[in-house]
Amino acid sequence: MRRPSSSATTEPTAAQKGRNLRTLRALLPYLWPAGETWVKRRVVLAMLALLLGKLISVTTPYVYKRAVDALAGPAPDAAAMLGLGAVGLTVAYGLARLGTVGFNELRDAVFVRVGQRALRKLALETFTHIHRLSMRYHITRKTGGLSRIIERGVKGLDFLLRFMLFSVGPLILELTMVSILFAVLFNVWYMLAVVVTIWVYVTYTFRVTEWRVQIRRDMNTQDTDANQKAIDSLLNFETVKYFGAESREAQRYDGAMARYEGLAVKTGQSLSILNFGQSFIITAGLIVVMVMAAQGVQAGTLTVGDFVMVNAYMIQITMPLGFLGTVYREIRQALVDMGDMFDLLGQPAEIIDAPGAPVLKASKGEVVLDHVSFGYEADRAILRDVSITVPAGQTVALVGPSGSGKSTVGRLLFRFYDVTGGALRIDGQDVREVTQQSLHDAIGVVPQDTVLFNDTIYYNIAYGRPEASQAEVEAAARAAKIHDFILSLPEGYASQVGERGLKLSGGEKQRVGIARTLLKNPPILLLDEATSALDTQTERDIQDSLKAMGQGRTVITIAHRLSTIADADCIIVLEAGRVVERGRHEELVEAGGRYASMWARQSSEEEAESQAARESGRAAG
Repeated sequence: MRRPSSSATTEPTAAQKGRNLRTLRALLPYLWPAGETWVKRRVVLAMLALLLGKLISVTTPYVYKRAVDALAGPAPDAAAMLGLGAVGLTVAYGLARLGTVGFNELRDAVFVRVGQRALRKLALETFTHIHRLSMRYHITRKTGGLSRIIERGVKGLDFLLRFMLFSVGPLILELTMVSILFAVLFNVWYMLAVVVTIWVYVTYTFRVTEWRVQIRRDMNTQDTDANQKAIDSLLNFETVKYFGAESREAQRYDGAMARYEGLAVKTGQSLSILNFGQSFIITAGLIVVMVMAAQGVQAGTLTVGDFVMVNAYMIQITMPLGFLGTVYREIRQALVDMGDMFDLLGQPAEIIDAPGAPVLKASKGEVVLDHVSFGYEADRAILRDVSITVPAGQTVALVGPSGSGKSTVGRLLFRFYDVTGGALRIDGQDVREVTQQSLHDAIGVVPQDTVLFNDTIYYNIAYGRPEASQAEVEAAARAAKIHDFILSLPEGYASQVGERGLKLSGGEKQRVGIARTLLKNPPILLLDEATSALDTQTERDIQDSLKAMGQGRTVITIAHRLSTIADADCIIVLEAGRVVERGRHEELVEAGGRYASMWARQSSEEEAESQAARESGRAAG
């Protein structure tokens, strides 16, 4: 496992400091947003409450001193303060403590809405940005890792907003005021003792915390890795079961957790070192100041009240100093977590709308690939000078071996990627020059494996057009021939489908997907091997729905089973990213080329399967 160098553990690098400053600058708009006066007003009110609370807090030990002197002996002005006696000063002391708490709570009550608004705004901004990122980014990132970055980043924002504003700043203010009071009420040596104690404490805390932050960073990395392994395993639950790999997955997860455990132990041990060192420094400073005060009382230059006041002030600054250790550690961690989130927000979207891009007008639905070339990587071409025309209202099928570029055409049509050569047009409009929203609105897709949201059947069908009425949703379900099945369920359209639709069979999921696309009612339809994952009978049933669905639409079918596209208006045969044949089914079979050999092979395989099924049926009879 990687071990940080000693220099890295005690001081942030220049890059880390720069990243922290960028993170803090990115945080300011959430605290002081332009055009939102109510947020600024609440921040100002919270700061005023904070200042009043600190002023009362700093005067409280002085009131306590006066009360002690009034009770201890005949000091000439012991009870002269505001004409109050010992009892009155005691009551004033209690009220001062209550006032400190009251203003602090008022501060929090005023600011809480500002903090929650910032959390919501950042979470929404991050969620929206992730959806804007390209397909290329998403297939190279781990979903579990992204969720942890967002979760920790939002928590980091909450912490920074509250504690940097209401802990670090007020702490510096209070320490400054106490130091000045010591110099005024006693002498400069008291102030010097307090300043040196604070300086040693802060220096020690910062240096040890930097070391701990590096450990925490490694711990976070390992936590993300363990979480990703768990999510990956659960998402592939069926595969794990198929291969009897439960123990293997458990060992894989436990290995990641064992590495996390080692770092967690190191974190706990380093915390003990930090806490003991902090206590030693504070105690030493307290003893020095208290000894000086005790000597003053013995010499008659100070009163017992002065001795008590010095002790009260030292305890008062000890409490926030002890809190400083925790706050600093959390601030450093929050800056790391928020840095990760702002790095994510800074990730540029690969596919963006052109400035002033118009809305796609797909009145006909003609699709043209004009000498298109494309590769997911610069040195590995997938499509090579492909030209295909799909006339409006016709069905064109794309066939070919795996890796020939069939599904890539579908991804380019949706503009998940931009072509690297040539152009892809819909009704004469280059898809790169229109808005992505209008492009996606014009295309409906039924993929090989329809993935559903973990919600009701109604929600999943209505996802195609959320504003649709219930009657329209049910009409789409009837057209997809799934309405009767839905009504047979105990909860009907309110039935939950489970995560990724696992409570439904493959055919039922596909029909829900078809209903969803029918409700969307797009002029262009993409069928991406929509039935290849189904059994033969289910495939035949769904093919009828797909054919009905394609009536009056431009349909691009990506097919594996050639029997499903035999009646297409045109069949395009792709191989190694090039068009090698095109024509109707009968023409291609007669030509005796690549398509004919594929057809012959699949026909013989299907015949063999049918013969085996008949023999199995006779044996069972």
